[in-house]
Amino acid sequence: MSFIGRTLPLGGLLLLCLPNTVFAHIVAGDTHGFVHGFGHPISGLDHILAMVGVGLFAARLGGRALWLVPSAFVAMMTLGGAAGLYGINLPWVETAIALSVVVLGLAVAFDLSLPALAAATLVGFFAIFHGHAHGAEMPADVSGLLYAAGFMIATALLHATGIALGLGLDRLARSIRLPLAQVGGGAMALAGVGFLTGVL
Repeated sequence: MSFIGRTLPLGGLLLLCLPNTVFAHIVAGDTHGFVHGFGHPISGLDHILAMVGVGLFAARLGGRALWLVPSAFVAMMTLGGAAGLYGINLPWVETAIALSVVVLGLAVAFDLSLPALAAATLVGFFAIFHGHAHGAEMPADVSGLLYAAGFMIATALLHATGIALGLGLDRLARSIRLPLAQVGGGAMALAGVGFLTGVL
């Protein structure tokens, strides 16, 4: 089964466990919440780089990390999103998001080898902050369920993009003998430093 196939049911299960008040705005046929949720992860370069970075990292690790690492991110992001939606304060959200870009970039750049569970724990920690940002910025007039579904699917697609990119770069790197993924990871880490310092 693909990692998306594993990720979406897991995230959906977590959504079903949330209290009904999270879904208080659901209206039949409403797509407004889904569009807002889907657009949030792709509305900022920091989020995009982190999501693609998770996929790149998973691709570099290979094996069960291909589905476990992205699944852990989506699951913990969902919990963080619920916390943000309920107004639970979480310090240093933007700093942690920027740091996630730095850490994931360095992990790819230095070809960090971690057990799949340890890698899942690492990305899951940062996912809480990404999810909190999504939940805290949900518009008041949209469906919580559809909004959450939107940002989960967008995140999974960005992970898939990162995995495809990682696998493709690995094949290309072997043919031209250049460490393309590591160079990309280094550039990502530099961008993360830019977010931390306010340059980007």
